[in-house]
This record gives sequence, C-alpha cells and structure tokens, in this order.
Amino acid sequence: AGLRAAPGKEVEGAGKRRIKVCGLIHLMAGRVPPGTDRATVAGEMETTFIENLRYASDLLAQEDMIGLVEPINNRITDPSYYLNTPHQGKADISPQNLLQRRRSIPIPVPSLGHIQIAQVPGRHEPDSPGELNFPYIFELLESLGYTGYVGCEYAPKGDTLEGLGWLRSYWESRGLQHSGTSKAAN
Repeated sequence: AGLRAAPGKEVEGAGKRRIKVCGLIHLMAGRVPPGTDRATVAGEMETTFIENLRYASDLLAQEDMIGLVEPINNRITDPSYYLNTPHQGKADISPQNLLQRRRSIPIPVPSLGHIQIAQVPGRHEPDSPGELNFPYIFELLESLGYTGYVGCEYAPKGDTLEGLGWLRSYWESRGLQHSGTSKAAN
C-alpha cells in the first residue's frame, strides 16, 4: 500500500487485499522519486494521491474497512516521503472541518483513526524525560472524544515490558487492570 501517490504505480498499489485482520489499513503515500525536485512533482503527486484515495475508499467501503493516512516527518524520519504534514494529510481526505483546540493545536478528532506516540527528543517511552506532557495529551484526547487506537512508535530505553510502566499507571489511574479491562468487570 506504499504507492498511493506515485504516478504510474496505480495498478501496483491497487491490488485488492482479501485478508482482513482488522477494520483499518494504512494507505502509505509513497516517496518523491529519487532525483526529482519535490516542488516540481508536488501537484502531480497530490492529484495521483487523491485519485488513488478515492479509488481505495470505494474498495474499502465494500470490505467495511477504513483507510488511514500518516504524514511522516520529512526532516527526521524520511526526507523523501510525500505526505509530510498533518494539514496535508487532512486536506487530502477532506479539506473542511479542521478543528482548532487548545492554543491553536490543530486536532481533527473526528477523522483520526490512529495516533502514534513517542517522547521527544529521542523517540522513547511517553514517561521518559522530554518535551511532551503525555498525561495532559491523553486527557485532552479523551475530552475531545477520541476513541481510536494509540500506537507506540518508540524505541524502548531498556526492557520492553518494563518500558510499559507508563501504560500500567495510566490504566490504574482510570480504574483498569493491566489487561485493559475494568476492575468492575472481573
């Protein structure tokens, strides 16, 4: 699914996947072709991406699935990735209704299907030292009605299970057991 914005690659990226593990699929936009100036091909790539998203949305509707797009930071993670800002990702799907909340941080909550988290700098656990206040961010997402998935896209500083202590603390603060089920349900 990494060919959604690559002109001439429509057929390669259009193969209908029959295996359904969950109701969500990541539709990757692809990379700006090597040796090509991003600004020169931006218009063509945007047109191709939008056309391919429309095509994919019809297929996904038939399978009762939702397509997710992920802007990837082109300064740090992948300099050649086409889709590189949240605004661009939102505009490609639906140009209207970008919600403004809390000190003008744009959060298009109704259209978010998946959030990935990591502390900055270093891309480690949310409770590691850094710039982001994850308890506040999680409370904000809850108050805005976010009910989608939160994925951990970080490199644990040590043991993976020990590094999930932040999640155990979060569950406990909400009256949940470590399995994510309500204590009242047990």
